[in-house]
Amino acid sequence: MSALTIDPALFLPESIDKVTADFNEGIHKLVSRLPPTYTQAPQDIRDIRERGEGLWPTRRVEQISDRPIPGPAGDVPCRIYVPDPVRGVYLHIHGGGFMLGRAHHTDEACLSIATTCQVVTVSVDYRLAPENPFPAGLDDCEAVAAWLVKYMGREFGTDVLLIGGESAGATLSVATLLRMRERHGFTGFAGANLVYGAYDLCGTPSARNWGEERKLVLTSRTMEWFHENYAPREQWADPYVSPLYADLVKMPRALFSVGTLDPLLDDSLFMSARWVAAGNEAELAIYPGGIHVFNLFPTKLAKKSNDRIMDFIKKTVASPPSPEGVGSSES
Repeated sequence: MSALTIDPALFLPESIDKVTADFNEGIHKLVSRLPPTYTQAPQDIRDIRERGEGLWPTRRVEQISDRPIPGPAGDVPCRIYVPDPVRGVYLHIHGGGFMLGRAHHTDEACLSIATTCQVVTVSVDYRLAPENPFPAGLDDCEAVAAWLVKYMGREFGTDVLLIGGESAGATLSVATLLRMRERHGFTGFAGANLVYGAYDLCGTPSARNWGEERKLVLTSRTMEWFHENYAPREQWADPYVSPLYADLVKMPRALFSVGTLDPLLDDSLFMSARWVAAGNEAELAIYPGGIHVFNLFPTKLAKKSNDRIMDFIKKTVASPPSPEGVGSSES
């Protein structure tokens, strides 16, 4: 059983190496010159990202094609990355505050996971808010998860299934685990890779106290804007919206990753503790100076985090728990 240990030294300013500190200062200066995210139309931001003009590259890998999987409102497009050999399946859910991002924006990262860890990686192009608010995106993720449970053995020759994502994708990953347990009786996920998720949309202390001055990708108002567009305030404490409030029994082993300069730091600290308190296995990886989405930038800190994520997935695939619930999901 897990025992979470946290080294206080990780949070000291001197624990941040100079390269990371300089990089963060560059991000702060860059973001300070841009209009606040919450003053822009969502589609305009999406168009900028689609042109590859955002903070991080979003290069599409042309060899990867979309595959439709039946969903509650029509087919759900998915990007499927198939390695050789196949030892498992990794259901990936991208981030973007529930409003931004596309599955192909993480093509290179997903392809790297697929080939390095020998897992078929299925990335969900779920519906986005505000055009499609909660629960539309979660419904799509649940539909793809249920499809995989039913067909991955036939399609990919394995019954080892993992799930994971970044930011809002980590939130949706936990909500999908809850949906699969409660609606389908499926608790057979082997592992969960949960990277700087937002698990309490009501706002943990680190998110509420972050403010507007430290422009390191997110600000308090930006997070609030994402959440307001995703779900009305009266739903923010719903466990499917904010899974920190959920009953977390029978969850898979998980790796929680977060940086010390991420306003969602407390979300990972609190959720990893609740994960273990519910009787599950968890690892908590904390990175000094890591900002939100730090592992998507070409830095040594990102490589360190991504290497640990790869190691977690490979170890989980090599030694999965007993597949409880496998085959019990309904179509």
